Amino acid sequence: MNRPDASPLADGTDAPLLELDQASVMQGTRLVLDRLSLAIAPGEHTALLGPNGSGKSTLVKLVTRQLYPLARKDGAASVRLFGRARWHVEELRSLLGIVSPALQLDFTSDAPLEVFDAVASGFFAARGLGLDHRVSPGMRQRAEEALAQMGATHLVGRPMASLSTGEARRVLIARALVHRPRALLLDEPCTGLDPATRRHFLDSLRALARGGTTLLLVTHHIEEILPEIDRVVMLREGRVLRDGRKADTLTGEALSELFGLPVQVHRRGDYYAASL
Repeated sequence: MNRPDASPLADGTDAPLLELDQASVMQGTRLVLDRLSLAIAPGEHTALLGPNGSGKSTLVKLVTRQLYPLARKDGAASVRLFGRARWHVEELRSLLGIVSPALQLDFTSDAPLEVFDAVASGFFAARGLGLDHRVSPGMRQRAEEALAQMGATHLVGRPMASLSTGEARRVLIARALVHRPRALLLDEPCTGLDPATRRHFLDSLRALARGGTTLLLVTHHIEEILPEIDRVVMLREGRVLRDGRKADTLTGEALSELFGLPVQVHRRGDYYAASL
């Protein structure tokens, strides 16, 4: 596999942030992931790119433990995070934050939920603060710092349901950041954003990447692949089609093969763009 060099963690641990070893997933009679093998190192900003139905969402659900791979005949684990197959949720939250449109829907619908409470509730893996949740001064400070980091402090006091899509997305990333995770898994993070809001949002993600948070971006839009992301993994029909540096994978030939249509690639400053 053509994979860019990656840097180990500052504490000396070089275990992959994410490791899939012949992971297969069935949905009904369909093999959605077909013996998928993939390793992503800490510090290695990576985009997982593919059309609808390529297996991207299934891969995310493996990471979040919403799905489990088929058991292997040799009994080996197919999915590891930071070198381990089993985690307590509390431990994993401090290492990997996850933001997705599905999570946003959960936080902006049903019962009213205030912005600061949504962020602070990340300490308790809850939707909002309950009577048994005690927010310590240290937790409050970290929640305020995370909101400031995402440029969302001015939203405190507002209900989550009143926020725009971009505002709510910033709040949910702040919620993930209260744990100061080593990595963020961003599943289609720009869904529903207008072009201007998308650019401001991507700029905030760039700041996180430059600050040392590893970004795993799941998308089917090459326009969303940040300049800081240099590795692109192309998925098609549950398998890795190509894996390599951005300059080698974001080409007309490679994208035409991935999406099954003639694609032309253009550079727009530090970003790539595609047209049919």
